[in-house]
Amino acid sequence: MLVLLGLLAAGPALAANTLEGVSATPLPGGKVQVTLTFSGPATAPQAFSTNTPPRIALDFADTSNGLKQRQLPINQGTAQAVSAVEAGGRTRVVVDLSQPSAYVTSVAGNDVVVTIGNGMGAATAGAPAEAAPEAAALAPVPPPPPTQMAYAGATDNPAKAVPLASGNVITAVDFRRGEHGAGKLVVDFSAPGAATSMHASSDTTTIQIAGASLAASQARRLDVTDYATPVRSINTHPVPGGARIDVDTRGVVQTAAYQSGNEYVVEFSPPAPEANNLLGAPKPVVYKGSRVTFNFQDIPVRSVLQLLADVSGLNIVASDSVRGNVTLRLVNVPWDQALDVILRAKGLAKRQNGNVIWVAPQTELAEYEQSIADARQKQLEGSQLVTDYIPISYGNAKDIADLLTSGAKAGNVGGGGGTSSERGFLSSRGSVSYDERTNTLLVNDTPEKVQEIRQLVSVLDRPVQQVLIESRLVIATDNFTRELGARLGVGGFHLGDNSRHAQIFGGSASDVTSTATSITNYWNSILQPGSTSSSSGSNNLPTIPTGLNVNLPSTTTGTSSFAIGILGKDYLLNLELSAAQQEGRSETISQPKVVTANNQEATIQQGTQIGYLTFQNSGAGGGQGTATVQFKNAVLELDVTPTITSDNRVFMKLKVIKDALNQLVPNPGGGFVPQIDHREIDTSVLVDNGQTVVLGGVYEFQNETDVTKVPFLGDIPILGALFRDKKNINNKAELLVFITPHILGQETTVE
Repeated sequence: MLVLLGLLAAGPALAANTLEGVSATPLPGGKVQVTLTFSGPATAPQAFSTNTPPRIALDFADTSNGLKQRQLPINQGTAQAVSAVEAGGRTRVVVDLSQPSAYVTSVAGNDVVVTIGNGMGAATAGAPAEAAPEAAALAPVPPPPPTQMAYAGATDNPAKAVPLASGNVITAVDFRRGEHGAGKLVVDFSAPGAATSMHASSDTTTIQIAGASLAASQARRLDVTDYATPVRSINTHPVPGGARIDVDTRGVVQTAAYQSGNEYVVEFSPPAPEANNLLGAPKPVVYKGSRVTFNFQDIPVRSVLQLLADVSGLNIVASDSVRGNVTLRLVNVPWDQALDVILRAKGLAKRQNGNVIWVAPQTELAEYEQSIADARQKQLEGSQLVTDYIPISYGNAKDIADLLTSGAKAGNVGGGGGTSSERGFLSSRGSVSYDERTNTLLVNDTPEKVQEIRQLVSVLDRPVQQVLIESRLVIATDNFTRELGARLGVGGFHLGDNSRHAQIFGGSASDVTSTATSITNYWNSILQPGSTSSSSGSNNLPTIPTGLNVNLPSTTTGTSSFAIGILGKDYLLNLELSAAQQEGRSETISQPKVVTANNQEATIQQGTQIGYLTFQNSGAGGGQGTATVQFKNAVLELDVTPTITSDNRVFMKLKVIKDALNQLVPNPGGGFVPQIDHREIDTSVLVDNGQTVVLGGVYEFQNETDVTKVPFLGDIPILGALFRDKKNINNKAELLVFITPHILGQETTVE
């Protein structure tokens, strides 16, 4: 015992130093100076900062925590509070900030002074205009040596930064993958004392390093995408007075930086999922009681419960089986949390009714609650059954009756009518039936169960929302045809003066033959007067060939032509130019509408059934066979199944068909078979209420040029137009499908 008491007495002396006080002094420009006072000469801490949440952490080795409060509020500048925690022979002091801020730490005797800037501007050590009483008693602090000063400010001009270690060089910039998908940037220096600052903007985190030059081999860009961390690339380049590192990240990241000796480490980690956001995770317990501090050695549990009753102002009743002692040391914790800790430590549980808390062992409470449940079950089994009639307005009584009994764990046993202990929503003795004519439920059960079923039916028997589905099918066509043609005919003959010789030319051999016959008759009438061939008189005059050499006219409907002819004594020249142009534009808009209930399929059709004949041979002898009439649909059809979501949007499973008759194709067996232009879209889409969405479209474009010409002659510039027929066809067709759902009852008008 004496040895134990000696160790306990010597415990505080084992640490080389003790943190005794914390004070804060505001400085001009929104800065604040936090002074940490120790029992002995202070040493430079290991400091690092985090951006999310914004904090400054200072680690003091071989130091114990002598503060009476765990957290001290400051609320000056960007500093919000200071907290200190002791563990493993060292003390960590954490300064909570309202935003990431630059800071400077310096050591002066027994004090460590932390000067915090207003944001990420440079934080320079300075004294307030009017020092606090605690600070006025301190002797002037000489400038600290470089090894005792940690500079974490970002300056606009790195060239003006004060070098903290002359000749310091950044020897390596490396990247590693940490735990849980985190990325770790490691910067190695040739000597300690480099000043670093970090700030984030969008997806880029910038690290400024002052007082250290960058080795030539480290001015490079690292692509670290393959590491599968939030960091994508690292770009390092020198700047006046130091170096700059730009880290490109993706998504939301949490950063933490710390410096140890010659190494500066920045960790980039994805945000950890909160436990209360996980599916099925229990909600965290929130303690709201006043804070208490307990430090007891082997104290009876009943005495602790009495102290908690005095603090909380509630009545705490302990069961006779609550016994034993407990040793506890709780500092600044809510009283309700302290109560839960004590109950878990001793295997106890609590039940609260109003301002009275009953504390007993868990087994005793479980047996008590089980006995109450058994008594209630016996009361239900012995209670009188009642019969109730529940009319159903919007649903189906048979479906609701099946739902009420669908949870039965076992049916009737044999033919004796025995039932299970649980039958869906009914009790073990309850029953339900229905009347289809009046759509009414007939329930026979205990009064409590009947009331529960009535409440359940009131929830289920509600009108189903209805949806108006409005669709528009737009078919737009644009047709253009232009054709240029020509017909050219040259014919004639020449008769000799002293002979029956003649030269004949025309468009075809038949024209030449016909002219030759007329010339022969002409000579016969002259040489043999009175002959049969000469009796026709003027009919024996020679005829000029009238055939066409080029016959390529325009064949387009609505062709316009222009013709000229030159007729001489023994020749004929005729020319006809024809041209036609057709333009056609059409729009076909179909607008089917249908109203249906939620989750119910609806179909609407409009169109024509086209009948046609088919023939089937009946027998080996052949023949035309038996004629059968069949039909093909050329209709506009809309099939839709809407589902209203919880956020008042409509999910639709759609099928839209637009058919039209193209032409009638002759059937070899007789009659015609219709050829159908088929357009169909089958899809699913999620649309806001009243929003119009374009489901899809088909765009067709036809560009055709037909040229019919006389070889070689049709290729002659300008004159070649007399020997060819040219036709240009440009056709365009576009199909668009629009859908607009309207939840009825939520819109005033639907056009």
